[in-house]
Amino acid sequence: MATVPTEASLSGTSRKASFSDWLAVSAGTIGALMALVDVSIVNASLPVIQGEIGATPSEGTWVGTSYLIAEIVTIPLTAWLERLLGMRRLLLASTTLFTFFSVVCGFAPDLATMIFGRVGQGMAGGILIPTSLTIVATRLPPAQQAVGLAITAMAALLGPIAGPLLGGWLTENFSWHLAFFMNVPICMLQIVLIMIAIPRSPANPSELRSADWFGIAGMVIGLGSVTTLLEEGHRKHWFESALIWQLAIASVVGFVLVAIGQIRSRRPVLKLSLLRDRNLGSAIALMGVVGMLLYSTLFLTPQFLAALAGYNALQAGQVAFISGLVAVPAAFIYPLMVARIDTRLIVAGAILSVSFAAYLASGLTADWVGADFLPTQLLYGIGTTLSAIPLQQTVISSVSVEDAAEGNSLISVSRNLGGSIGLAAIASFQEQRLEFHHWRLNESIGANGFDVQQALAEMAAFLGGGLDGLSAAYRALDAQILVQALTMTFNDLYLALCLVGLVTMPLVLFLRPLAPGAAPAAMH
Repeated sequence: MATVPTEASLSGTSRKASFSDWLAVSAGTIGALMALVDVSIVNASLPVIQGEIGATPSEGTWVGTSYLIAEIVTIPLTAWLERLLGMRRLLLASTTLFTFFSVVCGFAPDLATMIFGRVGQGMAGGILIPTSLTIVATRLPPAQQAVGLAITAMAALLGPIAGPLLGGWLTENFSWHLAFFMNVPICMLQIVLIMIAIPRSPANPSELRSADWFGIAGMVIGLGSVTTLLEEGHRKHWFESALIWQLAIASVVGFVLVAIGQIRSRRPVLKLSLLRDRNLGSAIALMGVVGMLLYSTLFLTPQFLAALAGYNALQAGQVAFISGLVAVPAAFIYPLMVARIDTRLIVAGAILSVSFAAYLASGLTADWVGADFLPTQLLYGIGTTLSAIPLQQTVISSVSVEDAAEGNSLISVSRNLGGSIGLAAIASFQEQRLEFHHWRLNESIGANGFDVQQALAEMAAFLGGGLDGLSAAYRALDAQILVQALTMTFNDLYLALCLVGLVTMPLVLFLRPLAPGAAPAAMH
């Protein structure tokens, strides 16, 4: 049976990770990969699922939203749950529940059952994501943590990208039910690895008596409300809706409760005081930006290909997956880079890579197809990978072993919230810019001009003549204008992402440098 590594053993540079340590890292990585794949696995198959469970398109969005909300609510509770149950019990319980709720989703006959299953999946998955990083922090010595982080980073980056592609392929060739049932054998493998590699540790029921109940309630209410607000804001026209006002008030109440917990509790559910460390705070903020750039680009490219190039969800997912493929070699190159290059330079170069990719995409035309996105997808994959890994490494090296779970929860919440904020901003900005470009192009054409009138007359004659032909000609002209307006809108959105990356890059200067060739700072 494996033994719990001590802080002293971890800080010693001479210690090498055992086979059991790497099995533990594998167990954590498999769990995180499953949880992250299932965030988006229903995206491509959602129309089919909606039809079979009798849901409208607006109701069907909750198949994805319910998972995200449950996941982000659970992530910050992971450190407390680990102290309460111990890592082994927590992982076994989470994996078992993830399996059970996956089966519930696979057999779901209606929307209510599907949402019940997705909420359960999200709650279990929210625990599996940060615990993968905690295993790296507590089981690997500093000199080998870069390799462990490269492995977990692949899961974090491949999961959201592979989800739509895998779900679409299963739906097209077999059945959407398999998108959920496939979790069963994978979970069984993870349970075996947990039983072998994660040592027993005593439960601590006293955590229930001394728990930060203000903070726990605040996290559930605050994060749940703000995530729902960001997901629903655009569809409800933001603060024109009473629901959005209610969610905003609930968010404030939740975060006030969190603040009370920070003051009153001896050990808050999530130690926000860790953010006083400039190094850690900067890494968390930058991870929020990386999450915003990652999820925004994953959304924009398939949206463009579907709207203007006529790609179906599976074809668009294949283009997006290019960035996931390049993430694999980038992740394995990172341990070699960090031994020679200051991590601040790596992060700055990676964010610059993503910003440059967005700048290149801001010059797209209505004729672009999947192949035209190849350079940008390659740069996205390299940039997001080589920014996420050193930021995770910074968090691990900035906290003690006892605070590793809290630090990893903070960086996971930051990435997810950054993604939610980015997608909410894109939805609103896209609508505004599309309307702006649509009417500006209409104004610039000059419908009374001779050339325009002649073109409309020729088109009307071709479409049958008379008032019906003229009406059809006007509609055809407006459709052409709308295509150009939509293209210009996507250009604006990519340019905005480029500026976000460039504006936030100075935060890199607040990171504590690691000397080239040195191992990550020992945990103190």
